Amino acid sequence: MTTLDASRPKSASGADLALGAACDHLIGLRSPQGWWKGELQTNVTMDAEDLLLREFLGIRGRQDTAEAARWIRSEQHADGTWANFHGGPPDLSTTVEAYTALRLAGDPADAPHMRAAAAFVRQAGGLEAARVFTRIWLAMFGQWPWDELPVLPPEMMFLPSWFPLNVYDWACWARQTIVPLTVVSAHRPVRPLPFDLAELRTGRTIRPRASLGWDGAFRALDRLLHRYERNPVKVPRDAALRRAAEWIVARQEADGSWGGIQPPWVYSLIALNLSGYHVDHPVMRRGIQGLDRFTIRDDGGRRLEACQSPVWDTALAVNALLDAGIAPDHPAVAEAADWLLGQEVRGPGDWAVRRPSLPPGGWAFEFDNDGYPDTDDTAEVILALRRAHRPGARPAIDRAVRWMTAMASRDGGFAAFDADNTRALCAKLPFCDFGAVIDPPSADVTAHVVEALAHERPAGSKTLRRAVVWLLKAQEANGSWFGRWGANHVYGTGAVVPALVAAGVRPEAACVRRAVAWLRDQQNDDGGWGEDLRSYTDPAWIGRGESTPSQTSWALLALLAAGDRSAAVDRGVGWLVEHQRPDGSWDEPYYTGTGFPGDFYINYHLYRLVFPISALGRYVRARAGDAAGAPQVPS
Repeated sequence: MTTLDASRPKSASGADLALGAACDHLIGLRSPQGWWKGELQTNVTMDAEDLLLREFLGIRGRQDTAEAARWIRSEQHADGTWANFHGGPPDLSTTVEAYTALRLAGDPADAPHMRAAAAFVRQAGGLEAARVFTRIWLAMFGQWPWDELPVLPPEMMFLPSWFPLNVYDWACWARQTIVPLTVVSAHRPVRPLPFDLAELRTGRTIRPRASLGWDGAFRALDRLLHRYERNPVKVPRDAALRRAAEWIVARQEADGSWGGIQPPWVYSLIALNLSGYHVDHPVMRRGIQGLDRFTIRDDGGRRLEACQSPVWDTALAVNALLDAGIAPDHPAVAEAADWLLGQEVRGPGDWAVRRPSLPPGGWAFEFDNDGYPDTDDTAEVILALRRAHRPGARPAIDRAVRWMTAMASRDGGFAAFDADNTRALCAKLPFCDFGAVIDPPSADVTAHVVEALAHERPAGSKTLRRAVVWLLKAQEANGSWFGRWGANHVYGTGAVVPALVAAGVRPEAACVRRAVAWLRDQQNDDGGWGEDLRSYTDPAWIGRGESTPSQTSWALLALLAAGDRSAAVDRGVGWLVEHQRPDGSWDEPYYTGTGFPGDFYINYHLYRLVFPISALGRYVRARAGDAAGAPQVPS
């Protein structure tokens, strides 16, 4: 059993035993360097697009193809379709991309599993109804006409940062995707596949509905851009393509990635290849080799992570262990905190476009994502380092607090990567039919910042006060908060309530009591909590779904912070105790992380462990305080 802080209660209750077993399991997952990193599981488009990328570059190998195909087949549903998350509905575009990859791997179109997939695609509207990004992939292989895709002119690189639709109006993940796509759109490459996808077409013509306003204006602009593409002016076009390529190269990370995430990574490799960078060029070679670090191979086959989260996971793990009563000088805590200190971002990034005079600081999500620190990771690391009491940590914390505070948007809220990235005009462009393209403030990120600042700044500080007001205004009519980066209202509420209490909002305040009432109402009959990802598109799913360890823990963290002593808390803890595995962990097949609401989701494999540890640790401490007649002090 893990060595515990002397202040930690040593009862033999089920919660205490479950907590000890979970801490032991978590510590056992730590890397020799002190960090944690759980798998980030997404959907098979990552693997399908990896094969298509390698086919486009002429580097697709037989073994990689066979292993990826085996994984893609294993994720196919009995009806022949693929979904975007566990238990989710069939997705047309995901099924199209998976089917295309399997054809590339040699699966015959008349095989039963392929016939079933093709039948669904046709029934759902065929290639004609697939999202724009899927049809861009198809166009690169001659399976869709470029003339029937929206135009992305590289000349947009010349737009100044104050002008609408400049590249910095896009969220960081979107701008790193859009810039290389302007290169691809200008070159209109066609590298034919050894087969045709006629069996996926319906032959129908899908025409956009006539509309007024911005939608109609942008469709008219797209028609004009199509005319320009037939004969672009050579000098500005060539200059724009050079600038785009230079912009892309300048943003390659040390690990070879772009932004540490899959979409800009693959499109950047394609764009540079079209710009004359051979696969043996150092930039290309570094990018291709870097994909190996994101590749998981096991008996199920070969699959890619869309991104990796070592800084986020490590900060969550440190805070969870400290919640559990593990001493700050325990090697697992101390070595992880020292590793986090070494990951501090000390250089500039795209965030400086909006904050040019702000000195750098903070932390990013991944190992080598120094160009894109974010306020969410920074807040969590600040909390971890402050509680770990590491020598020499204070200067890094102070730099991070200064940077994070200055990243507040005009309305007082906080977004993840940029300040004031709120121009919704980007989303009106014809190709924006997939994923969030801007990064406005969100309740969950703002809450994490509030919780960090509450311990680093006086309660009356202007930034903290404005952020609290932002959260109060963002509360939903039902008492919950929307979760941008986690599923969904349970995540948002689980983040906001502890933050408000930490910032000095009294647990008996009306906003807290409304949140408590909502969480109690959403508790499942089995005692746990869950929220299906369909809640992002269908309000009937808000607060509803199969119970999961992470979502149950988010609800408990909010209730405990609010000082709730109802049976709902005991039942929630009971669910965690009853569903714990013999090795101290929990099963969680359901996805509870969010990449793009409504479109792209993540199963963070460490969430099922770190959040239950935090919830159980705070529960055990709260019950010990009750027994001693002392009031609970939320962490």
